[in-house]
Amino acid sequence: MRLLLLIAFQSLFTLALAQAPDARASFQTRCSTCHGADGNGGEHAPSVLPALGTKSDEELATIIRDGVPRKGMPGFKQLPASDVYALVAFMRTLQQQRRGRRGFSPVRVKVSLTDGATLEGLTIARTSRELQLRTDDQKIHLLRKDGERYRRVTSQADWPSMNGQLSGNRYAALNQITPANVGQLAVKWVYAVPNGGRLQGTPQVYDGVMYVPNTNTVIALDAGSGARLWEYTKQPTQGLIGNARSPGNNRSVTIAGDRVFMQTDHAHLVALNRHTGQVIWDTEMADYRQNYNATGSLLAVENLVVAGTAGGEEGVRGFLAAYDQNTGKEVWRFWTIPAKGEPGAETWDGIDINHGGGPTWLTGSYDPATKTVYWPTGNAGPDFNGDNRKGDNLYTCSILALDVMTGKLKWHFQPTPHDEWDWDAVQPLVLVDAAWRGQPRKLLLQANRNGFLYVLDRTDGKMLLASPMVKKLTWAKEIAPNGRPVMNPNSTPTAEGQLICPAVEGAANFFSTSFNPATKLFYVNTLERCAVYTKRVTPEWQPGRAYVGGGGRRDPDDKPRKFLRAFNIETGKAVWEVPQDGPGDTWTGTLTTAGGLVIFGDDGGALSAADAATGKRLWSFPFTDNLHTSPMTYMFDNKQYVSIINGSVVYAFGVN
Repeated sequence: MRLLLLIAFQSLFTLALAQAPDARASFQTRCSTCHGADGNGGEHAPSVLPALGTKSDEELATIIRDGVPRKGMPGFKQLPASDVYALVAFMRTLQQQRRGRRGFSPVRVKVSLTDGATLEGLTIARTSRELQLRTDDQKIHLLRKDGERYRRVTSQADWPSMNGQLSGNRYAALNQITPANVGQLAVKWVYAVPNGGRLQGTPQVYDGVMYVPNTNTVIALDAGSGARLWEYTKQPTQGLIGNARSPGNNRSVTIAGDRVFMQTDHAHLVALNRHTGQVIWDTEMADYRQNYNATGSLLAVENLVVAGTAGGEEGVRGFLAAYDQNTGKEVWRFWTIPAKGEPGAETWDGIDINHGGGPTWLTGSYDPATKTVYWPTGNAGPDFNGDNRKGDNLYTCSILALDVMTGKLKWHFQPTPHDEWDWDAVQPLVLVDAAWRGQPRKLLLQANRNGFLYVLDRTDGKMLLASPMVKKLTWAKEIAPNGRPVMNPNSTPTAEGQLICPAVEGAANFFSTSFNPATKLFYVNTLERCAVYTKRVTPEWQPGRAYVGGGGRRDPDDKPRKFLRAFNIETGKAVWEVPQDGPGDTWTGTLTTAGGLVIFGDDGGALSAADAATGKRLWSFPFTDNLHTSPMTYMFDNKQYVSIINGSVVYAFGVN
């Protein structure tokens, strides 16, 4: 049977070569300068032969058409399909020639395992200590050398979504790293993302494989060593505006079963085979030519992928949608900006309801007991000028509770009505079950950008607490019992400029927060900063242009400072705080564990750890670049790791 398949395969090669003008000449013209005349590598690019052993013809054709932009390889989109497949066929002959000269296949192996079994498949990566193998069923096996045999390794505790738990809480029930041994924490491996830019994403780990997000890219690594397993990438979309056009702005993927789900810069949702990186389906969420983009806002729950888009500064009409995990078909859609005549439209007085913003660009949270998905929404548009959108502007700057199966609204809460400061509510929503003043309650916690810490009853959206979490807070005197801010005078942008606190960056932002059930403390990296807010005449909305009506510039007399604060959620007061020395420019959050630690990004340019109960600093690791990501943790091969991305480098730490 294998012989018949080989004969058929070789016949296809011959046919493809015959149909192309000259596949050998095409390879020499287009490929050999970088990859060498025999495909075995050159000065500018590596050998193509390892890829030939692990990728299908269709995968190779996709690489030829799209290129590998993160590694500097151009694509040949104008090349006819017959020429593309002829190139693939010719490269297969190079592979056969190499095998004929050396008498063996460099990629297919059969190994013995310590449990007495054997594995046969294609080598993805290999060193003297480890082997990453893909068997014929396309599954990845992570192996470690044990004498003359190999043993299997995998994760004991995964991190399958942006915040690890569907609750949005970066709390991990791992206790191998503690205050007693955190001083031994050291780098175990690093992986530099090629041409990654400044990444903002959180790695995810599932069944021993780490998935690293980047713009239009997912890279799969061995979570115990950083060995690269596969990479999916496509060219950046031309003509985009907004955050997605910059490298590094994809913050998350999500994983379910044998699929990893990602978003592209031009607002497509893509399902990949998590073992191979092959595309299973590709669904357009919105038309990027209408200023939509996406930065990795998605959550796999039930049989759905719930996902949002970005574009709040570009005048989109925001929405949240759910897609079938198997087919990519849309199941429901909730518009965050109601159409005229729909409930909520009465909160928009003016023409800006047509381009009101309300993006959903940060991953929400999920309560499986009530099948409720909670999602934060973004700013009203245009930013900084509400003259043509008088009213509360629902459902911008809001927390939404939606039925996960239908998308119907259960309740909403709006921390910042009629936003004119770009204080979206796109901060993590942390779901916890805890005692609230002597009674068990189902709670939702949020450190909001507007400077207040909110505690809600997540069953009905009732506000239980709203407390200032920073000292530099001038726009509102307090939050009334009904949840509405009590505004101070002179607290909105003006044409001349008005000094208001907090700054546009907010007292908090999209970076992670965490709640520890043992200490009952809520950990937030807060920013003390003010800004001079100005507004200007709103431009007419146009595709391909930003849609803002002002801005916020820094006050030269104001020295910004970040504080890690641990809040008592029943009082809203900080139990302790850790002042940080730095420029106030980091965008990094917190992680807390059952080991009694809070691990956080320090504004001084370090990953740090403190005692979760007292705030005592215990450990730090300095970086050369300010952090724009948040830490996560996982258990691999019975060892706990802490990982964070700095710049374009993935770091994994562990203790000896």
